[in-house]
Amino acid sequence: MLAIALALGASLSWGLGDFLGGLTSRTQHVLTVLVVSQVAGIAAAMTWVVASGEGFPGWPSTALAAAAGVGGCLGIASLYRGMAVGAMGIVAPVSAVAAVIPFVVGIASGDRPSVLQIAGILLALAGVGVASREPRERGGGQADGIGLALLAALGFGLYFVFADLAADDSVPFAVVTARGMSLLLALVAALVVGASLRPARATWPALVAVGLCDVGANMLFSLAVTRGYLSVVSVLSALYPVVTVALAAVVLHERVSRTQRLGVFGALAGAAMITAG
Repeated sequence: MLAIALALGASLSWGLGDFLGGLTSRTQHVLTVLVVSQVAGIAAAMTWVVASGEGFPGWPSTALAAAAGVGGCLGIASLYRGMAVGAMGIVAPVSAVAAVIPFVVGIASGDRPSVLQIAGILLALAGVGVASREPRERGGGQADGIGLALLAALGFGLYFVFADLAADDSVPFAVVTARGMSLLLALVAALVVGASLRPARATWPALVAVGLCDVGANMLFSLAVTRGYLSVVSVLSALYPVVTVALAAVVLHERVSRTQRLGVFGALAGAAMITAG
């Protein structure tokens, strides 16, 4: 029961962080959002490392965690930008098909997919296809932000693959290393494009909350997998886009067409089936 509560807490934390990140990116440069939120996140992660008392896991594990940070930076930047230009209720669920990437890597490594996972792949892809198309009454065509949502899925998928490998030696060190690499990339990109590193004062609470939510979700997920079945914890944690969609509907009064809602449900259900399999 505790594992379920922790997994749902991780889902809530990730979903809230994504909503605030996407919302803030509508008024601030996405790189500004990334840098400031990552500073808050890495501070919390370093506190976790100190509290854990774990030693340095070694350079191979650190390299894997850094690779995870590259994927994570790509994923979160694409997600925030996608939710800034498109409907959160569509972009966030489509990014959840990130579960496909670890699945493909597993197949390449010799894993045999279950029937449930194969069905999940087909359902997720069909859901993305349906969700990404605007209804005829809105002119048809591809919904805004879909390309960025798929890029976010790629980034998150790579993060999951490398973070899983790095976490075998130390979860706290893996998280702080990944956050450090993500922060470094975001900072360099911000300096290159000239993005301001001084966001509006009113956005500071939201930006700090984004970083804390992200690290907090990682901590809750890590605790959950030590107290329950990974299959159950992973599926419940993967429900975070539902939180983002709900907040977008309640706070922003965002609405998507009935057909697109069906596609969103298919993408989320497919991702859950892949994870559960």
